[in-house]
Amino acid sequence: MLTFKLIPWDYGVRNLFRRPGRSLLTLFGLTVVVLLVLVVVGFIRGLESTLTVSGDPNVVLVHSLGASENIEYSSIPASVDDLLAADLNGVQQRYGVKYVSGELYLGTEATNADHPQAGKALVRGVTPAALLVRRQVQITAGQMPGPGEVMVGRLAATKLGWPKESLATGGSVRFEGRDWKISGQFAARGSVFEAELWCPLNDLRRAMKREDLSLVAITLADADDYGAVNLYCKQQRKLELEAHRESDYYALLQKHYGPVRWMAWTVVLLVAGAGIFAGLNTMYGAVVGRVRELATLQTLGFLRRAITVSLIQEATLLAAASSLLAAALALTFANGLAVRFTMGAFALRVDSFALLAGCGVGLSLGVVGALPAAWRAMKLPIVEGLKAV
Repeated sequence: MLTFKLIPWDYGVRNLFRRPGRSLLTLFGLTVVVLLVLVVVGFIRGLESTLTVSGDPNVVLVHSLGASENIEYSSIPASVDDLLAADLNGVQQRYGVKYVSGELYLGTEATNADHPQAGKALVRGVTPAALLVRRQVQITAGQMPGPGEVMVGRLAATKLGWPKESLATGGSVRFEGRDWKISGQFAARGSVFEAELWCPLNDLRRAMKREDLSLVAITLADADDYGAVNLYCKQQRKLELEAHRESDYYALLQKHYGPVRWMAWTVVLLVAGAGIFAGLNTMYGAVVGRVRELATLQTLGFLRRAITVSLIQEATLLAAASSLLAAALALTFANGLAVRFTMGAFALRVDSFALLAGCGVGLSLGVVGALPAAWRAMKLPIVEGLKAV
């Protein structure tokens, strides 16, 4: 319970409007700081979300031994998909069709008429069974690719560094020495597949002069059957196969990108630190110009603690307004913004956690930035304050 008289609340509010220039500059500076924090945290959340939603615990990836982190370098015999479909009992099936998808996955360079300079593309050769296994994939325009065709993910253009209209349905893209007509587009609920180009498996094999597969994806009727698949792969010693749950594979990738996330959090701390120093500088400037005013308040009977609370109130009001403005800007312009990355592309995610982190930093800047300035003002004797110019 407070035992001293506080300065009226509206006094601090009116003070902000008495110095509109300084208040607007402070508002702008704090907004930039909070917006940067929101964008960086949105980057982290987008990366984590993409890797999380990409993994299905019922899907098992079978690839070559030792290629658990780099499936694009995996090479297994073309007969492995048929072998697994025939020998495994726990595979999900419908109308006699087993959910087994043999795939060829690679990174390559792509061009088209509008972009002769090659961009980095991720290509996946698939069969119609891929839509059974990759349940998050939904065709949003056109149709599955036929011979000589390719279907593009929602973020494939971002991965290539091209405008979205460059990969419109009916257009074409060139990779692996041939032109491919774009048959359609697909989305995949924010997973890594959205940055890929999908084409018929046999066409990609012929273009690359390869007869092997990169991996086989299997959907199990029961996730607990993973042990049987893993044991089967270990028994096929000549084939040198290895099995991973898809969810475990992307969890491993999250671990792999751990240093990137730590670097991003370091950027958040550095930006927040810079914002605190900027706030200190701004508040010091504000206090220096109000020394006589603050001394006068003391002569009127207000304790130094009450004046300190008023200064913190002013700074916190500005910080709150800055946080709300930055949140509105981030949700409008940054949320869902596509970003290229080594694994493909993903969208920034300004979710509730990002908003909490950004607004928390903003409010902290207001409180922490005001305290040293208030301390300086209260140390000055009243007589000297009244004489200040």
